[in-house]
Amino acid sequence: MDGDDEEGEVNPGGGSSSDDRDDRNDRDDHDIDADQDRDHDNEHDHDHGLTDGHLRVVADADVLVADLLVGGPSREALDHLRSHSWLALVATTTLLDDAEALVADLADAELATDWRRRIDAWAAVVDQPEGDHPALAAAYRGEALHVLTFDERLRGAETGANLRGVMDVSVRSPAAFAAVFDPAAVYEARFDEPYPGPDLDPRA
Repeated sequence: MDGDDEEGEVNPGGGSSSDDRDDRNDRDDHDIDADQDRDHDNEHDHDHGLTDGHLRVVADADVLVADLLVGGPSREALDHLRSHSWLALVATTTLLDDAEALVADLADAELATDWRRRIDAWAAVVDQPEGDHPALAAAYRGEALHVLTFDERLRGAETGANLRGVMDVSVRSPAAFAAVFDPAAVYEARFDEPYPGPDLDPRA
């Protein structure tokens, strides 16, 4: 307990009253529960292979589907992540569920199931509070610096204003991200050493 907390009334015998002791016990139990909740959250947040060295990127469900079925800027953007071990794809279970359902609807269930198996092995999955937008929840809980989406509402000025002060994230279309993202410049600024080039096979 903090030293600023007020002391309970003192009985004539010199000890605190039983009501005060009960109140203190209740507060102590509450503090222990809160600490356990925070410990659980921290364990979960670090239970997906992310490290401080990873630069985290979120791809919205529509981008993931376009990467698989269309290619183009979505594949070009995500190939940056597939080519570099220090770049991490962050998602939530709901985001991946949405993308899997789209793949099943636009292609077939077998492809969707195979895609989900592979994306589960690749993406770092973080918690999503109920009611949050999947991509924004992934960015917030996964501390991502970039969100890739085709959703113009997420890329609009109003969303940008709402996000300002909550998290430092850039929301772009895949084409815009692919056009401006320079892995060599980002690596050298982030790690203060020469860029070694891609260290992964994007088609592996």
